[in-house]
Amino acid sequence: MAELVFFSGTMDCGKSTLALQMDHNHRARSRVGLIFTKLDRMGESVLSSRLGLSTQAHEVGDDLDFWDVVVEHLTHAQRVDYLICDEAQFYTAAQIEQLARIVDELGIDVNCFGITADFRTELFPGSKRLFELADRVQVLQVAALCWCGDRATHNARIIDGVMVVEGEQVVVGDTATASDTLVEYEVLCRRHYMRRMSSHAARLASTTPDVLPFDDLDVCPVPPRG
Repeated sequence: MAELVFFSGTMDCGKSTLALQMDHNHRARSRVGLIFTKLDRMGESVLSSRLGLSTQAHEVGDDLDFWDVVVEHLTHAQRVDYLICDEAQFYTAAQIEQLARIVDELGIDVNCFGITADFRTELFPGSKRLFELADRVQVLQVAALCWCGDRATHNARIIDGVMVVEGEQVVVGDTATASDTLVEYEVLCRRHYMRRMSSHAARLASTTPDVLPFDDLDVCPVPPRG
């Protein structure tokens, strides 16, 4: 029976690598699939992993209809055995519903990969709808690590070296804006996320250049609410 599966985790936990490996495994058994992605760090129409692997993919715009794409392939006698959908957190809720329809009415497996929450710890629309509709949600077992060595659970946005918790939900990382502002992302454990203590802030607060202040959190207290 076909399934809609959501492979979820923080950044750096190997989601895109798993997506590429899954596609390879299917193709090795002569199965035919479609690969989709959105806002990949390497550019448009590319699914890439931080390990340096990549493949061509269909770029998902807000106006793309997954149902129409798949039906068009089928009506032109092109096989579609599975879908790989990376960066699914950026998809619209309607697009997640289209993927569910493909599973239910066409019997095609759909595997979605994405992070759960944004840099404000709020659910992305695509991730939220996947939690509501997916047959299975699988948290990836490769744990991303905070700079302190604990398991990372939160995605932090860093602008010019400073962690921020306000701004637009979707901003591609590792890029410079028109104003030459550098936007980066870092995974943190909850303790250091709540204290706005990125690795950069930790190094600045350290008494030596080589030792990070793992235990002394007084240098970066929890910011006041509001």
